[in-house]
Amino acid sequence: MILKISRMIGVAAAVVFAGTAMAQEVSDNRVSAETDWSVFVESNPAECWAVSAPKETLNTRDGNTVDVRRGDIRLIVFYRPSENVNGQVMFTGGYPFADGSTVSFQVGDTTFQMFTQGETAWPATAEDDAKFVAAMKRGANAVLTARSGRGTQTQDTFSLLGFTAAVDEAANRCAG
Repeated sequence: MILKISRMIGVAAAVVFAGTAMAQEVSDNRVSAETDWSVFVESNPAECWAVSAPKETLNTRDGNTVDVRRGDIRLIVFYRPSENVNGQVMFTGGYPFADGSTVSFQVGDTTFQMFTQGETAWPATAEDDAKFVAAMKRGANAVLTARSGRGTQTQDTFSLLGFTAAVDEAANRCAG
């Protein structure tokens, strides 16, 4: 029970961090680009993250492809040493997720689940974050499937080309 409460506090913090990362993502603090991934760094407080936009998106409703307006769609691996955040995986779908829904996160033959709140999704535990990152380092792409509050099914495919170099750079820049 205490572990669940601790994780819920961490999840609330993750939502705050996600907002910070997304707001800063448009800054001029990009320090490198590794194929399909970019690395950003902020200094006060120290924050580093690797981020990518999807290569493909598919939006469907009732089995039919639909055009929808979505905000920024990003897959992020975030580091904030002052808060002991090391390799936190976050996904912003560009819309509010359906209440109580999860995001399916598939890399190769491995499928994980992410929990949602508002427009942000993340793994349940820091240990799960590490599993996601390990799978992403081995994979070619990540496919995230989710449902919006309006009932639209979305499928976003992210290339993992450059992921390992970008996430390692973000981790190293926030290591010391």
